Amino acid sequence: MCRFSTPTACGRRSSRTRTNEARVAAGVGVSEVALVTSGFSRGKDGAVVTVFEPAEVSLLRSLVSMMLGIVSPGQTSEDPLERALGIGDSAVPSDPVLARLFPSAYQDEKEAAEFRRYTEATLRDGKRADARTVHETARAGRAELTPEEAQAWLRALNDLRLTLGTKLDVTEEVHDEVAVMSEDDPRYPAYVTYDWLTYLQDSLVRALW
Repeated sequence: MCRFSTPTACGRRSSRTRTNEARVAAGVGVSEVALVTSGFSRGKDGAVVTVFEPAEVSLLRSLVSMMLGIVSPGQTSEDPLERALGIGDSAVPSDPVLARLFPSAYQDEKEAAEFRRYTEATLRDGKRADARTVHETARAGRAELTPEEAQAWLRALNDLRLTLGTKLDVTEEVHDEVAVMSEDDPRYPAYVTYDWLTYLQDSLVRALW
């Protein structure tokens, strides 16, 4: 059964399976391998079952390690009490990825700045916790996630898609672009990874609900 977001892309990847197995055996980086996974399914007692290949686990851990760096603690106040309370900077991040991960909550600039000042540090903590959960629970073969771990995965996958999507400046046509993109295109590894993350997120949503 096709496990990717578009039938055309699925067909192209299926035809490459043996080639990519050879690449893995030869030690080619996981970002160059067409990703094939069973994703997530509902298990017993509310657990979520995961099935991943070793190369997929390596890629996931690499991605969430990147995320841990991106959402590291931001600039804090010079006031010792405010630092202790986790009160941070009120300015909108200049980095477009951070601006996407931590969007302004209000249209009014003053209200948005005040909200950001008191909440961004906590939001960063949450995103780091989710990334660490993925890093610690991503396993090759069959494994199970608790409902709490599955929710952390869902949030982390969303953060990864937002991050990669912002870096790639993806459009609604991204999956069609991947379907016709040559493997020799330098953008291919990043785009196929975004496509895979989209599939994983959808698979997990279906397993949870």
